Amino acid sequence: MAKAGEQADGKLSSALALRPTGKMHDLAARMSLMLYQLSWRTPLHNMRITGKLPLKLLAVPTDPLPGDEARGKAVRIGQFHFQGMAQQIDAIDYDKLPLPPGFADYIHRFDWLRDLAASANRVDGAPLAASITDQWLIANADKPRIPAWRIDNCAWRFINMACWAPYLLSSADLVYRSKILNHFARTARHLDQSAIRATQPFDKVCGWAGVTAASLLLPEGKARRTMGEHGLALALDELVFPDGGVLSRSPIQLMELVALLSTLRQCYLARDEDIPEFLLDTLGRNIPALLGLTHADGGLGAWQGSGHVSAERIEALVAASGVRARPQRQALDWGYQRVSAGQAVLLVDAGPPPHAKQAMVGCASTLAFEFGFGKQRIIVNCGGAGLVGANIPASLARGLRTTAAHSTLCVDDSNSTALLSGGQLGRGVMEVGLERRDIEKATRIESSHDGYARAYGFTHSRLLILRTDGMELRGEDTLLPHDKFKVREEVEAHLRFHLGPDIELLVAEDRRSASLRMEDGSNWFFVVALGTIEVEDSLWVDEHGRPHPTRQLVVGVTAPKGGLTIGWTLRFQG
Repeated sequence: MAKAGEQADGKLSSALALRPTGKMHDLAARMSLMLYQLSWRTPLHNMRITGKLPLKLLAVPTDPLPGDEARGKAVRIGQFHFQGMAQQIDAIDYDKLPLPPGFADYIHRFDWLRDLAASANRVDGAPLAASITDQWLIANADKPRIPAWRIDNCAWRFINMACWAPYLLSSADLVYRSKILNHFARTARHLDQSAIRATQPFDKVCGWAGVTAASLLLPEGKARRTMGEHGLALALDELVFPDGGVLSRSPIQLMELVALLSTLRQCYLARDEDIPEFLLDTLGRNIPALLGLTHADGGLGAWQGSGHVSAERIEALVAASGVRARPQRQALDWGYQRVSAGQAVLLVDAGPPPHAKQAMVGCASTLAFEFGFGKQRIIVNCGGAGLVGANIPASLARGLRTTAAHSTLCVDDSNSTALLSGGQLGRGVMEVGLERRDIEKATRIESSHDGYARAYGFTHSRLLILRTDGMELRGEDTLLPHDKFKVREEVEAHLRFHLGPDIELLVAEDRRSASLRMEDGSNWFFVVALGTIEVEDSLWVDEHGRPHPTRQLVVGVTAPKGGLTIGWTLRFQG
């Protein structure tokens, strides 16, 4: 660990030396920064941040994120609720805590404070918040163990406790109040030590964001702020693509990043301090990237482990960021394409899977698409692999990561990118080709991937053409022999179209076409040029981790050695 820390210190020092910005252009500021760097990992830093001034919070930031009133009511009756699961608060055993990771994080981050505040005013909620917090401190304050003291949980806990300090510090018990303030200080020191040692880009961002928040909200913050802001700037450069997406390609992680930076922004506002340009710039790129994955109804599509997120939640997150922006049309690094035509929106995964080390819940979804018209989702992906809870067991979550759980072509019931037994992504898609252009009265996207080349000798190419009025989507899915790998003969392939909710389905007798009747009474017509249509059960997962039954259209074919093309059309009928 010491060696890793020294390497991280060296990288940070050299990077900062090459990155003078703003007020650091003058020599005095450079020298000051060098002194902070030299003393950051020595007893001088601990001496600087302890004992000189009374321990207190200098400000209470406004929490920009909305709480969940239903979960808050559950806290008031003595239970934590999370994705369909319940945990009796007075029966928690922190030495074991046998809960899914997301549920445990909800408790350790003190996210429940936000929910409690949504359902109870300060007078009613403060005694309960103090009781739960005291219970947590007794079990965890002096035991720096995972996951309670994991770097991202520490950063969020510090910020959440600061935002809801009036609920935590209303008690007249001086011993309890001292515990709270000491926990702020200890968490800040833990973040000081952990941020510079973090190895994963998102952990680095969380750690340095926590350090920066501590520098603004606790006394003696000058050195912390200098190091925190520059560490955060470097970490964001590593994590965030130029187009605003994140390395994991996960909307869940992008949403958490926006929430974290938006809340950190409130720490600056609470102290009436200038917000760094790099923070505002990052948020300004994150929001268009996130909105680029929304349908016409404003809700988020299901990609890389996310569920189908409601428009209300996306709107609240965008409002919290303070950024006003339009959805991004195409993001070559983030890897997603969005076509808006009339009332229709087409979303396409046109990028390779995330690197195995960066993937949160990596999915074999290359070239999958979603299509909606107005408020109706017509073609979707199942989603929800990252929402393990009462309704999504680990075994189902693994299935939701597969190629077959996405609206794309699946060869021999195998994944375009391997899913390893430990949960990581294995070999598969290495290269993705993409060409997008506007043609007469339509937008044309042609993409391809080599995920099936090594095992089967085929490249999958997909052509999508959406008419400018949004009322017709034409597609061609092609298996082409790869020039470097031997082609297998007689390979089975299935083209899957997972349907959105509340769609009535009628398949023609020849099984070459199907009528889709929407909830609003409108009709769409689907026809395929090769193969026959089978109807199978499917599901889609909402933002709360609840699966909803639906169906899918499956076109099965046998691919000869020379390859094949499956043409299909989805057309509005009125």
